[in-house]
Amino acid sequence: MSRLGAPLPRHLHPVAWWVWAVGLAVACSRTTNPLLLLLAVAVAGLVVVAKRGSSPWARAFRLYLGLGAFVVVVRVVLHVLVGFKFGDHRLWTLPSVDLPGITLLGPLYLEGLLAAAVEGLRLAAIIACVGAANALANPKRLLRAVPAALHEVGTAVVIAVTVAPQLADSVQRVRRARALRGEGGTGLRAVGRVALPVLQDTLDRSLLLASAMDSRGYGRRVAQGTLGRRATASLTLVGLLGAALGTYGLLDTTAAAFVGAPMLVAGLGLCAAGMVVGGRAVHRTVYRRDPWALPEWVVAGSGVLATVAVLAQATVAAAGLAQPLSPLAPPALPLLAVAGLLVAALPAFLAPSPPVPRRESS
Repeated sequence: MSRLGAPLPRHLHPVAWWVWAVGLAVACSRTTNPLLLLLAVAVAGLVVVAKRGSSPWARAFRLYLGLGAFVVVVRVVLHVLVGFKFGDHRLWTLPSVDLPGITLLGPLYLEGLLAAAVEGLRLAAIIACVGAANALANPKRLLRAVPAALHEVGTAVVIAVTVAPQLADSVQRVRRARALRGEGGTGLRAVGRVALPVLQDTLDRSLLLASAMDSRGYGRRVAQGTLGRRATASLTLVGLLGAALGTYGLLDTTAAAFVGAPMLVAGLGLCAAGMVVGGRAVHRTVYRRDPWALPEWVVAGSGVLATVAVLAQATVAAAGLAQPLSPLAPPALPLLAVAGLLVAALPAFLAPSPPVPRRESS
């Protein structure tokens, strides 16, 4: 702890950031209240601005916000083109085109447009939560926390989630290089001049990454016997089937009691056993494992509490989580859900800041 009582700068465990982001995303998925969705996006942005580092993926949060805005626009446009038109407040009457089983355009109502915008906003908020996790969690450190049995899958996933940040970093470097050479121009004319250097830079960095991973032994496995492979496949398959049945039992109120939580717990246990057996064929070392201390519990717990608060709000007063459309009315402000989302903003003040990279003295 520092003299002011704040945690000392260090890299937070990446799993803690993902638990926080997933909790916030689940809370967003349970509501169509635009006030809550905008609050969740604001919370994610506040935490990213306060705790992001200087890595390339930390500067990619704007891309996710732009993608979210694009999703909202597309959702509204699709409603105008082929959406189900409903409501009492007619705005415009567009010429309709009747096709087999579908009608294009037609009358537009305020309720329908608002419903489409809110649905798009919900998806945009979930995208912002995932973007916040990508901006805050170091994907290379996240790979070290993946179980040994999922090491190869985790490697592919980590490489996939770093594509967008690395591409954004390549675009910024190419633009700076063009500015230093005095080459201006924006818009569509500059796309052709920027695209080829960005593609070449991305390809070069991909080859360097592949060479570095190959030199460190990624993708190499120890020979595993037939019995071990069959045991791993059987445990994993049966576990996944049990988890699927358990999830169905929890969602179906008419299912037997043993099909719900007991089946889900048993299935997850078999999956874990399969991972342990399969992980014996992967031998890897981890240098200086990331600690899981009090700041990690605070960050992960704040995201889980956001989900719990929204679920509790659905139990107490579910109407506050939805945008009233029939009749049309302003959205409510459910205090319990708002409190849960505000708790999710605690990492901006309680989580340790990432260490600042040292600059070499000249």
